[in-house]
Amino acid sequence: MLKILVIDEIQERALDICEGLTRAGHMVAAVLPDALDLHDKVCNLHPDVVLIHTDSPSRDTLENLAALDRCLPKPVLMFAEDDADEVIRQAMRAGVSSYVVDGLAPSRLASLLRVATARFDEYQALREERDTAQRRLSERVTVDRAKGILMKSRSMSEDEAYHALRKMAMERKLKLGDAAAQVVSAAELLLG
Repeated sequence: MLKILVIDEIQERALDICEGLTRAGHMVAAVLPDALDLHDKVCNLHPDVVLIHTDSPSRDTLENLAALDRCLPKPVLMFAEDDADEVIRQAMRAGVSSYVVDGLAPSRLASLLRVATARFDEYQALREERDTAQRRLSERVTVDRAKGILMKSRSMSEDEAYHALRKMAMERKLKLGDAAAQVVSAAELLLG
């Protein structure tokens, strides 16, 4: 059972969505007429999925979704009438997991929610891989800079500089990248 935040400016349509969600075994966290202050509402309601039904996503809706995606990402299932390529691209960049153009059929809600959630999970995994790779690359650059500083200031070989960094990290119970960052910071402080 998923807890779903429904956003639809047309109240009758929202009631149909809520009925379909309830029949599919899900819980409706709230029904909102727009996506204003979406981040705060998601923080307060803790939905598993955000479902938006609109004729065309407004700039404000897309900005609120993008802000939510940066700070508190959630699967977002959007039903819209607008099938313009640029609108769909903007929605996807704003964090929409699944953009459905061909209308909302309550019988399809359960499968569309599964698709949106699966796409969101896959995207989050890719984002985590990217962030990990960026952290490792940044750490590697810092370690190389620290080795260069030690090689120049202490006339060490690259291997000796690396072992000196490792020893420093172990003695201070730091990660190698953190020890390297301290060496770089100290060198920058001394050399101004």
